[in-house]
This record gives sequence, structure tokens and C-alpha cells, in this order.
Amino acid sequence: MRYSTAGSVRRRRAAAATVVAAALLGGTSGCGTASDTAAEADLTPAQSVSRAARTTLGLTSLRYRVTGTLPGHGKVRAEASMGVRPSVMRMKIAGLGKTEGKPLQIRFAGGAMYTEGDTAALGDAGGKRWLKAEPAVWGRGSAYNQTYRVVPRQLEGSPLVQSTILSGAEDIREAGSGTVDGTPTTHYRGEVTGKGLRAYQSAAKGKKAHKLRTDCFDQFMALGLKVGSPLTMDLWVDEDGRAKQFRMRGRTNALDGKGRWVDTGPLDMTVTFLDVNPSVTVEPPAADDTVDLAELVDGAAPRG
Repeated sequence: MRYSTAGSVRRRRAAAATVVAAALLGGTSGCGTASDTAAEADLTPAQSVSRAARTTLGLTSLRYRVTGTLPGHGKVRAEASMGVRPSVMRMKIAGLGKTEGKPLQIRFAGGAMYTEGDTAALGDAGGKRWLKAEPAVWGRGSAYNQTYRVVPRQLEGSPLVQSTILSGAEDIREAGSGTVDGTPTTHYRGEVTGKGLRAYQSAAKGKKAHKLRTDCFDQFMALGLKVGSPLTMDLWVDEDGRAKQFRMRGRTNALDGKGRWVDTGPLDMTVTFLDVNPSVTVEPPAADDTVDLAELVDGAAPRG
């Protein structure tokens, strides 16, 4: 899909997002920069969390599970696989609108999003099961993602980056140990605020550290937290010094149609890393089973 001007891109994105969400739903970098010169046994909780951030960000692919309560959706469960370079992802989400009884399948590949759903609700789809929408971006920050309102905003960010947000907490403490998905872990906890992350970002020394902390802050903002409300975050780190699981809890809000901030409910999301650096290949659905959103929205002829 090609667009001739920036203005047309924005208009088409907005129109496409509304259409896709209504029809189908019914209604890497991070923060860690601390030194690892101390022996592992002598690391403070903050240093251990920062070390985990760097180690986790070295992953090239991931298979993971998401469970919990998302604002505007309620209880959801998702399983996904992702690759970093190239950026690809496939996900099955249960609990979204009409998909409550049947998981919604989503794929990101080649700069496009493919969604399996009731394409007939969009118009004459010729019986095809998959919808293609582009340009599509997943796994970036609050200003860059474009998932046409199909993927909840809290699931738009890369879990590799989200796992590093605790690094920006002012007070990180060890909260015990435990086993996660059969893996021994150390549990850390802290509260993260926008103000604290801003200060953390400003205190960065060097361009690389500043970029890492900027990306961290951006992922925090993408969660849609209520202004001034803290994010309570738990992180479980495995024996390899890498994130195994994290949980994020907080209150969220959003602008209503009149430009007023309204409470949108609680966020309570747990992400568990099931397999690290697996082989991940995401292929587009068969062309003869896919309808292009551009053709339905614009009435355009197929593009070569």
C-alpha cells in the first residue's frame, strides 16, 4: 500500500483503525545501564535488575504468554512469538470483543498486519478469512505503533523492552524467590513513576544511555497510566540473570470524545517468557485467502 502525502496517511490510518476494530473486535532497547563490575553475589537489587535488563535485551527472539486484566477489555490471555530482526510477531488473543470464545489470530510481517476474523463485516470480502492492513508497526513506543486498534495498546510494546521498565524505579527491593514455569527465580519489586523516569532519563550520561532511557520512558507512557499514578512492577529474574516474568499493575485513563480525561480501569498484566531465542518464522497468510484493507476502504484497484 502506498500513500502520496503525510496527510493522506494519517486520514487513512484513522479511518482504517476505526473500521478494523469495529468489525473484528465488536465494538530493542531498554533502561539498564548499571555497571556489572561487582561480583554477581554482591549486586544490589538495582544492579541486578539493571543487569537483567541488558541481558534480556540481548535476546533475538522470544515465545511468551500474557495474562491479566487490560483497560477496556477485561480478562485476556495471549500467546505470542516474536523476532527482533526482522521485526515479526504472531499472536493469539482470547477475550477481545467477539473473540471471547475464539482466539483472534494476528500476524506482523513485512510491515503489514494480518488479522483473521469476520472480514464480511467490512464489505465484499469474497469469503476470504484474513485482512491485510499496512503500514503496520508493532513493538515500538507510544508514538510509533500502528495496529489499527486491534491489538490493545498494552500489548503493542515489545515485552523485551517492557521488562526493563523496573530499572527506572527509585527504590528497587528484593521480594524473595520462587519458581516460575519450572525455573528458579529471584523476585524484585518497585514502583515506577513518570516523574521518576524523567529524572532517570535526564541523569543519563552519554547518547547511548540517554536513548536507552528514552525508550524505557516511551514504553512506560504507552501503558496509558493515569497521570501521577505509579506503576507497581514485579520482576522475576532467572539464574542466567535474565527476565523470566514480570507483572505490571496500575490505574489507567484516556481522553473521551470531549477532550476530558476519564478513568479506564485497572491494568494488571503478567508476561511470562516461555522460550528464549527460539526459531521464529512468521509468514503472511495465503494471498487468495487475504483481502487488502486499502481496497475495501478506498475502493481502490489491486496494486501490483
